[in-house]
Amino acid sequence: MGGHQHGQGHAAEHGHGGGHAHGGGHAQGGDHGHGGSDVDWDAMGDMLERRGELYTPLYRQIVDDLAKLIGEPGRVVDAGSGPGVISTLLAEAFPDAAVTAVDEAPDLLRRARTRAERLGVDDRLTTLRAELPDGLGDMTDADVVWLGQALHHLGDQGAALGEFARRMAPGGVLVLLEGGLPARYLPRQFGFGRPGLQARMDALHAEWFEEMRAGLPGAKEETEDWSALLAQAGLRHAGSRTYLLDLPAPLSDVGREHVVATVARMRSGLAQGLAEDDVRALDRLLDPADPESLYRRGDLFVLDAQTVHFAVR
Repeated sequence: MGGHQHGQGHAAEHGHGGGHAHGGGHAQGGDHGHGGSDVDWDAMGDMLERRGELYTPLYRQIVDDLAKLIGEPGRVVDAGSGPGVISTLLAEAFPDAAVTAVDEAPDLLRRARTRAERLGVDDRLTTLRAELPDGLGDMTDADVVWLGQALHHLGDQGAALGEFARRMAPGGVLVLLEGGLPARYLPRQFGFGRPGLQARMDALHAEWFEEMRAGLPGAKEETEDWSALLAQAGLRHAGSRTYLLDLPAPLSDVGREHVVATVARMRSGLAQGLAEDDVRALDRLLDPADPESLYRRGDLFVLDAQTVHFAVR
């Protein structure tokens, strides 16, 4: 199974792990591993790391619930780690654990190593450049596999879950970040343009997401009944929960930078599908000289909801 790539617009939403445009969010968040040779990894790394740090309050909630399931793990794998925000958070939360940050992008792994050194956990954090899940090799002893907004970039999600389960130790916990609600940054009516701009962008993003999924190697359309898919992979569904990130106005400078970068990336990726008046509204929002732009307005906020599914081998 090959690795995954981000399309325009999606990375800003799902970069998790640093946190996977994933992330938490491939926007995310998150971040999860990234493919593609045409990506400006310095710029992307900055965006993913900033997003991961902004979303850390949400990730801490997930880690707290993970600790109740696993106790003190010995080996933790952050599959699709990006610049290592979640990897280092896991290393700090579990001081006896050896953490492996796995990603396809060497520049993001370099950031993860630098971050680990800065936070003093580099003695327990290693990096592995690999495609998911095959690049994990013969590993069979992971006590925790953190899979943040990476699974939906693999064509056959059910088979991939089986491969991740095979790498887990008995009693190990899979933390699967998939689903939730689209993030919101502005009021429905923000003073110009037609109300509901973000909802229309969400609809376009959903269409893009389906096209992205259909184009993956080995793509398989299946009902995303995560409890059933986890059971088919040989795992016991231990529960699901949706975690909230609620950063009200006025936003911090970091929060504002995140919103500007996210909206700019979405405008770049979705503009062809938007009506002309929506594009004009986005251009005003992204114009630093406009007093009602994202750079200057006082009503920006970040409201996001991330669903997490926990499963035990």
